[in-house]
Amino acid sequence: MGGAATHVKQAFRYRFYPSDAQAAELSRTFRWVRKVYNLAPAAPTQAWARRERVNYPQTSTMLTAWKQTEELAFLNDVSSVPLQ
Repeated sequence: MGGAATHVKQAFRYRFYPSDAQAAELSRTFRWVRKVYNLAPAAPTQAWARRERVNYPQTSTMLTAWKQTEELAFLNDVSSVPLQ
C-alpha cells in the first residue's frame, strides 16, 4: 500500500474580551492606523510624478516625518508597529 499521507486540517477560533481601557486603546490605535492608511496612497503617486519609486525605508521615513508635524503629532500616542 503506497504512502499517500492523509493530512488533517485543524482550525482554532479565539475570542478575547478587552477591558474598557484596552478597548479604548485598540479603538484609538485603529483610528490612527486608518489615518495613516488614508495618507499613504498619495506618496507613490507623488513619487511617480518625480520618476521615483517608494519602498519600505522611504515610507518609514515619511511616517517619522508625519509624526513630527503639529498636525499629526497624535500619531506618537500609539505604537509605531501597527502604523507601519
